[in-house]
Amino acid sequence: MPWKHSKRNRPSESAQFAGFLDKSVRFEGTLEFPGTFRLEAQVKGTIISSQTLILGEGARVEGQIEGAHVVICGRFDGVIFAKGRVEIQSKGIVTGEIHTPCLLIEPGGVFDGQCHMLATSEAAKPLTIPIRAVQQT
Repeated sequence: MPWKHSKRNRPSESAQFAGFLDKSVRFEGTLEFPGTFRLEAQVKGTIISSQTLILGEGARVEGQIEGAHVVICGRFDGVIFAKGRVEIQSKGIVTGEIHTPCLLIEPGGVFDGQCHMLATSEAAKPLTIPIRAVQQT
């Protein structure tokens, strides 16, 4: 049975949870999942998400994240490759590298590392502005 996000902490309007790992879980390896996934666990390895990944306040993650939308409320150390937005919320701490077209850091959020702002497909297209000569009389 899918769970709906509360309106207060929702990453998207119609997101439904595909799964959840509680803080009592320790995992090492590769996690891959469709849909929105929330981690409160300790994870070492690679996380691949086709939609939204939420690292809750209890999360302690070390490794690599590949995702569409990444929300960090806990601690992350490693490299993030995001096709969409990366959010570091007020209690979030990120150390490492972020590759994303959009980075949002709330007041209180910590980021120590490098950020590579990637162009979205629309922004990467060249912009053509037609110029017309005005005829003087």
